[in-house]
Amino acid sequence: METLSLVITIAAIVLGVILLLRILAKPFRFIFKLLLNTALGFVLLWIINFFGGEIGLTLSLSLVNALVVGFLGIPGVLLLLAIHFFL
Repeated sequence: METLSLVITIAAIVLGVILLLRILAKPFRFIFKLLLNTALGFVLLWIINFFGGEIGLTLSLSLVNALVVGFLGIPGVLLLLAIHFFL
């Protein structure tokens, strides 16, 4: 009888851990994607500023630009370039 309760307890713990991991998977995936987009956007912004200086294309590193690139990633850099060209 004692063995049966031990098996049931272990099974409940394993199921609880699996359930917890499934619940937490989506937020971790979202955070990872957000960090990856931010890193790629800042790398692209740095490349544009590094090589674009030769042809007069630079984007300043201001708070607004950092927020746009941080939230949107590479599309944010493209948006900033479009705004730079059209305004």
